[in-house]
Amino acid sequence: MQTLFIKYKSVIKFILTFLLVYISFSVIYKLYLDASEDSQFYPDYMTHLVALQSESLLNTFGYDTQIVPHPEEASMKLIVNGKYLARIIEGCNSISVLILFISFIVAFSGKLKATFFYILSGSVLIYIVNLIRIVILSMGVYHYPEHGDILHTVVFPAIIYGMVFLLWIFWVNRFSKLKKKDA
Repeated sequence: MQTLFIKYKSVIKFILTFLLVYISFSVIYKLYLDASEDSQFYPDYMTHLVALQSESLLNTFGYDTQIVPHPEEASMKLIVNGKYLARIIEGCNSISVLILFISFIVAFSGKLKATFFYILSGSVLIYIVNLIRIVILSMGVYHYPEHGDILHTVVFPAIIYGMVFLLWIFWVNRFSKLKKKDA
């Protein structure tokens, strides 16, 4: 049994580190969401910010866009050219995706400085791509409402998770300590 632990030490370390970071950040995020219930930002600061930034980008592209709090659920209503198009919920703010991304990078850590800057730059990139994803999804649903379901459930999640996967692959191949040990 001990030889198995020695043989798979790096795999076990990766899994435990990933789970520890993922669970820790998820608990912190849940506490943040619970504390946000009394916040001036509805439904929470990050979701509110993503909604406002999406509104601003859509307005920049010539759409008359409004974001208003949803009266019946914790979300923001996205209204484009007077038409209620979608709702921006907590899951749209990319925080859960960022937690997943960061957990993997920490579990495959490299040098501290490289790890920190990769997490920072990757997180900014994921956030920006998520905003662009919301805007393009909104424009797609506005012009092609019959394709809204496939756009929302397949195409755009594939974009955001595909990008995260590519960032992981790039990290493992260029910066992680694992790459240096195998070389």
